[in-house]
Amino acid sequence: MPAFTVIDHTELGVAAAYWEETGIPTTYDHLMILVSGRDSSAGAGRYGHLQFGDGSLDTGTNYSATNLTARTATPTSSRDTGATKIPLYYISDDDDTANTFGTYKIWIPNYSNTANFKQAFAQTSAENASTTDYTWSLALIAGLWSSTDNIERIRITAGTGNWMQYSTFTLYGVTGA
Repeated sequence: MPAFTVIDHTELGVAAAYWEETGIPTTYDHLMILVSGRDSSAGAGRYGHLQFGDGSLDTGTNYSATNLTARTATPTSSRDTGATKIPLYYISDDDDTANTFGTYKIWIPNYSNTANFKQAFAQTSAENASTTDYTWSLALIAGLWSSTDNIERIRITAGTGNWMQYSTFTLYGVTGA
């Protein structure tokens, strides 16, 4: 049976541009992050970004991602390469139903392995009390950090605004899975 250990749980008391955890121990097999968040911006382009580092944050063009997104009756897919972060498509924002938060679930397998690049798999949703196109979203993202460094630092940046007050971030270390 897998064991999930909370490494960090943060609930924002004030708005913040990002959540970051540093000094992540390399004693687990995998990492999982759960986010309940809301971006203070309004309109299109409201999605977060994921970055990693071993000590310092890697802001180079070492990230890529493939996503499948549903925001209308016709799902779309796209690919980003040579990016400075992994896009986490769409989270609830200030145009959406009041006090409604979207979710990210991010799985990072083998994060401390120094022989391979690091993968991240994310499921995201932007909640809204509307069926109008582009006011809601579901997405699956497969990201890659092209580094053999272990992950000791993670940052999740808000879209074009800030993470709103009461957004929560929980980082788990997973063993036995």
